[in-house]
Amino acid sequence: MNVYLAEFIGTAILILLGGGVNAGVSLNKNYFHGGSWLAICVGWGLAVAMAIYAVGDISGAHINPGVTLGFAMVGAFDWALVPGYIIAQFLGAMFGATLVWLHYLPHWKATEDQATKLGVFCNSPAIPSRYANLFSEVSGTFVLLFTLSYLGLNSFTEGLNPLVVGLLICMIGLAMGGTTGFAINPARDMGPRIAHFILPIAGKGKSGWSYSWIPVVGPFIGGTLGTLSYQAIFNQNIMLALYPCVLVVVVLIFLAVKEQSTNTEAL
Repeated sequence: MNVYLAEFIGTAILILLGGGVNAGVSLNKNYFHGGSWLAICVGWGLAVAMAIYAVGDISGAHINPGVTLGFAMVGAFDWALVPGYIIAQFLGAMFGATLVWLHYLPHWKATEDQATKLGVFCNSPAIPSRYANLFSEVSGTFVLLFTLSYLGLNSFTEGLNPLVVGLLICMIGLAMGGTTGFAINPARDMGPRIAHFILPIAGKGKSGWSYSWIPVVGPFIGGTLGTLSYQAIFNQNIMLALYPCVLVVVVLIFLAVKEQSTNTEAL
């Protein structure tokens, strides 16, 4: 199988299973309605594991543009493949979200709240706060890529390793996901958000574009910082790109703290 097709399929599996859990918890008149945050975190963790089992031996199962960019930044992935991987991931996420819509087709009309329906597809902050929300996505993705790096760059697709990665996703969700819903993956948020915008979902409302840049920019910054930091700390290989990444995060922290001190809600 072509590596790009593998990334498309892997990301579609991720969104179908993970988004399916979101739909089950959120949408009215299905048997899982009202499930817990724990169920969502475990569901997304298992969704990641199943996607890795499906295509890990073919493409490495990045299924996340932040992972692809982070690996490429430290020379663990070919830059020539990066654009194709990222495009395939976004398209796969859109396709997976479309499958979720089709699977729960009668339940969209039965669910009145527009924000609930949007939440099946993409993320929104528990407390809107632009810089704090961005920092949450940066820090969550930093943990993801830093941990994947010491699990073994681009080689976590054998045996029980996919389940370990799934547990990592679950743990990030439980520990850090309550602020923004832990997108930690630009394709996971933007692909389904585009699908939400395009699909004829009953009573869907707006697609939340004012927030949409945060789950894209944050994971790219956090993922890059994660792999660069691993190289610097564990391999004593301090790459030049690490310095601007650290500077960006320091500025972001300053802005987040200042934002809270003035009690502004920027979104």
